[in-house]
Amino acid sequence: MVLPVVAGVDGSAESLAAAEWAAREAVRRAQPLHLVHVWNWHPRQQEGEIANAAQRHLARRSLRQAEERVRAAYPDIRLSDEQMEGPATAALLKVADQADLMVLGSRGLSGFTGFVVGSVALGVVAKATRPVVLVRAAEEAADEHVPAGDGGAPTDADYRDVVLAIDLHDACDEVIEFAFQAARLRHARLRAVHAWQAPSPLSLGAGDIGLVSDPQRSDEWLGFLKAVLQGWRDKYPDVEVLETVVEDKASTALVRASTGASLLVVGHRLTERPVGPHTGPVTHAAIHHVGCPVAVVPHLWCCAPRSSG
Repeated sequence: MVLPVVAGVDGSAESLAAAEWAAREAVRRAQPLHLVHVWNWHPRQQEGEIANAAQRHLARRSLRQAEERVRAAYPDIRLSDEQMEGPATAALLKVADQADLMVLGSRGLSGFTGFVVGSVALGVVAKATRPVVLVRAAEEAADEHVPAGDGGAPTDADYRDVVLAIDLHDACDEVIEFAFQAARLRHARLRAVHAWQAPSPLSLGAGDIGLVSDPQRSDEWLGFLKAVLQGWRDKYPDVEVLETVVEDKASTALVRASTGASLLVVGHRLTERPVGPHTGPVTHAAIHHVGCPVAVVPHLWCCAPRSSG
């Protein structure tokens, strides 16, 4: 069974951009696209009937708008749609479990205030067992490509980098493989970024080396990163990989590294008992402050061998 790429739509600009991004991804993956609109059922008899009729009308209109936008760009795509009763987060989580990938919108703001990610999207990201991609309202197909050297329009052949945020203390196969697959589908370079900070005397553990210089420690981390990714290089020989280590806070390094990328891939560690729509600090920074689409890949705890740095 071929799982679809699913996009949640509600008629907003960000959800329409998410639907179009999802369509591009479905075409890249040779998979069908499934559009979903979730509406909330009102139980009270008279008021409920009026509200439910309005919700159904909005659902039909939202799905039709998304379908028209997708069909205009990809007339041959395999496309289906569905209306679901809410609550929205629970409904989207249910459909995400049957999808290869879930795509949702986030509303961009100007300056350094980042992106508004609604409670529904945050709830889905926090609890989904499948990858979720968040797309800003202004995202267009051209944003994925490198501008032409003569200042003309971008060409479809040259994709911007796919950036992988990798924590070498918790380097998980699911996250790494998603990033390699995304880079291969786009014929793009994969830039793997690990951020590290010099340990303080209080944070040193048994076997840690606290007296080496920062350049030596950086070289150690770079060697460790290359070793972790070597097996993936062998599995995906057609993907060009650039490993980068940065001495900085992970969230700061991630936002900076993602400037000009076509896609950022981050991991999200699932817990047995998630409490509310919470993510880790790095994933939180990514989905609120990174300008390109962000793929959040869920995983269980994975612990790589510790570096002596």
